[in-house]
Amino acid sequence: MFLILTLALLPLGLIALVASLQAIRTADLEKEALLRVAVTQSARKLTADLQSDRTALELTVNAIANGAADKGMCRRLAFFLTSHDAEGGHFYIYDRAGHILCQSSQLEPAGITPANRFDRPIAQLLPTHLVSRVRSGNGRLVALSYYSRAHLESVADPATALQNRQLTLRQGNRQLVVSRPGGGVSGHSNSLSARLDPPDILLTMTVREPPATLARMLSLFLPLVMWFAAAAIGWFVVNRLLIRPLVLLRRVVAAYQPGEVLEPLQRIRTPALEIMALGETFHEISKDVATHEAEMAEGLETQRKLTREVHHRVKNNLQIIASLINLHARSAHNIEASDAYASIQRRVDALSVVHRNHFAELEENRGVGVRPLISELSASLRGTAPALARRFAIQIDSDNLHISQDVAVPIAFLLTELVELAMMLAPQATMRISVQLEPDRDDRARLTVRSTGLRSSDDMASHLDERYGRVLTGLSRQLRTPLEYDGDAGSYSILITVIP
Repeated sequence: MFLILTLALLPLGLIALVASLQAIRTADLEKEALLRVAVTQSARKLTADLQSDRTALELTVNAIANGAADKGMCRRLAFFLTSHDAEGGHFYIYDRAGHILCQSSQLEPAGITPANRFDRPIAQLLPTHLVSRVRSGNGRLVALSYYSRAHLESVADPATALQNRQLTLRQGNRQLVVSRPGGGVSGHSNSLSARLDPPDILLTMTVREPPATLARMLSLFLPLVMWFAAAAIGWFVVNRLLIRPLVLLRRVVAAYQPGEVLEPLQRIRTPALEIMALGETFHEISKDVATHEAEMAEGLETQRKLTREVHHRVKNNLQIIASLINLHARSAHNIEASDAYASIQRRVDALSVVHRNHFAELEENRGVGVRPLISELSASLRGTAPALARRFAIQIDSDNLHISQDVAVPIAFLLTELVELAMMLAPQATMRISVQLEPDRDDRARLTVRSTGLRSSDDMASHLDERYGRVLTGLSRQLRTPLEYDGDAGSYSILITVIP
C-alpha cells in the first residue's frame, strides 16, 4: 500500500519540483530588473541634484565676475545649497590669484591644490568627497562645491528597497564608495552601472546575493520531501483509521462473553461508516442519554451561530460607516473638513476595535483582552494620524487583563480622545499607555496615559475648554470613577473594573 501511494503521488512531486525551480528563476529575473530600475533612478536623482547646484553656482560666479553681485548673493547661495545638503553645502569661489571671494562657513576639505582649482574636469572624485567645478564665463573665477559620502548616499538612495546594496562612483581609475552594507559585498553579487552627467562618472550599484545555506538547499528539494511525506502520511492514516480499528473490533468480538456489555466504539476512533455500523447493535442502550445531549449541543450551536451572525453584521455595518466617512473625507475641499472626517473615523474605528476584540473572546466568555485591544487601537490611530503625526510613537505596558464590553467602549473612546489631543499638541512626541492591577485588588486596574503633549499649556487648556474636556468628563462618568490629571507630568489616570 505504501508503494502504491508513493507511485501515485510521484507525478505531483515532480510537478512541484519544476514549479519551485521556475519560481527561483523568476525571482532572479525580478531581482535583476529591480536592480536596473534602482541604479537608473539613483543616477537620475544624483544628476538632478548636481545640475541644480551647478546652476546656482554658475549664476553666482558669473554675477561676481561681471561685478553685478550684491552683498547678499553669497548668503543666498549658502542658503540654497544648505537646503539641499544637510551638512551645510561646502562651496568656495576663488579668483586666479587664489583669493577667496565667497565661501561657506565650513573649512574646505583637502584634495585640490591651488594650482588645480581651474582644471578642466567639471566634476572630480576625491578620496572622501565629490567636487563640482564651475568657472565663470570670462574664466577669471572658479567655484568649487564639495559633496560628502553621507550627502551623496541620501540623494542617491533609491525608492525601491534593496538589501545588502553598495553604491560606488567611478571616474577612470578613481572610485568613491558612497555606501556599503554592514558586512561588505562578498561572495556572489550582481552589479549594474548608470552614467551621470558629467558623462565620465559612473554610478555602480552592487547587491550581494544571500549565501547558499543548508536551509535554502532543503527548500529546493522540499517538493520531493513533501511527496515522500504525503505517501507516508497516507499509509499511516489508512493503517490508523481503517486497518487498526478493524483489528481491535475483531478482538473485542472474539473476547465476548455472555452477560457483558460490549462497547467497542469507546476504543475505536474512525470515520468509516462500515465500522461504525458494526456497533449500532449497542446504540439502543444509550439512546435516551445520547439524544438529550445531542439536543442540548444543537441548541447551544444554534445560539452560538445566531450570536456570531449578530456580531458579524454589526462589524460589517461599522466597516460600511468607516468606508462612507473615508469617501466623504476624500471629497472634502478644505483641511478643516478632512480633519473632522478623520476625527469621526477614528472614533468609529475605536468602536469597531472593541467589537472585534469582544467577538474574538466570545467563545471563552472571558471578556475583552486589554492588551490586544490597546495594541490594535494604537495601530488604528497611528494609521489615521495626521501627516505631521505619522511618527507619533505609542508604548504599551499592560498586564494580561480582561474587561467587559461596557468598560471597553468608554476606554477605547477615552484613549482615542487622549491620543488625538496629544497628536495635535505634540505630533513628534511619544505616548506611554500602561494598565496595571491595583495592589491587593484583583478586580481593579489603573489605566495611565502619559505624554509630553498632554502637559499643561495654553493650547492644552484651549482644547479642553472647546471639546475634549467635556468628552473626557462624560467618559469618566460613564466609567463611574474620576479621571485624574497631572499637568506637570502630562498624564491622565483612571481606575477601571477588570474581570478577575
